[in-house]
Amino acid sequence: MQLAQAQPFPYSFNLKSTALIIIDMQRDFIEPGGFGETLGNDVSLLQAIVPACKAVLEAWRRTGGLVVHTREAHRADLADCPPAKRGRGNPALRIGDIGAMGRILIAGEPGNQIIPALAPLPGEIAIDKPGKGAFYATGLHERLQQAGITHLLFMGVTTEVCVQTSMREANDRGYDSLLLEDCTESYFPAFKSAAVAMMRAQGAIVGWTATSGELLPALAALPARTQHC
Repeated sequence: MQLAQAQPFPYSFNLKSTALIIIDMQRDFIEPGGFGETLGNDVSLLQAIVPACKAVLEAWRRTGGLVVHTREAHRADLADCPPAKRGRGNPALRIGDIGAMGRILIAGEPGNQIIPALAPLPGEIAIDKPGKGAFYATGLHERLQQAGITHLLFMGVTTEVCVQTSMREANDRGYDSLLLEDCTESYFPAFKSAAVAMMRAQGAIVGWTATSGELLPALAALPARTQHC
């Protein structure tokens, strides 16, 4: 059993029953010219977490732990994208429109890919999700159950939308979840702060939070292993 210092109290986990979930680290959200920037957001805020995310991912891979990547992605015919979602906010470019990196949030398009620094390796799970949460219409819960997973480590973007939604979904399904604070970000810093506070409130009502610096020592103490399959 491993122990990481966390809030509101230490988080204990067993490597064999824990998965690292990386939410939507896609080019369209993080790189200049992507969908996030077309909405008027400062993508440099999200880019700033990439080094910490990479450090955790590399340490996790060294242990052989299960890795799951998600992408917010829709079918080319938009059959899985409700009109209410596509039109929300009245953006200049909508889901499915052609942007600087191909069709926005469409599976297989260049902008829909995970950024190179965190790209999935063979054997890692990569899931396209049509909603904000990682568990909605994806079969993720069933795959985690088959692998014997009970604990989840979360990082990715954005904190108050897809990350928080996924952690709440995980909580409802019985997982003990830890959010890595310096490995998640929002286009709106105040939203991140509020989301983090809500998730760990009332004795970890949704889950725990910690920094990568509080998790990495626990991972460094583990022996190197082959990749979890």
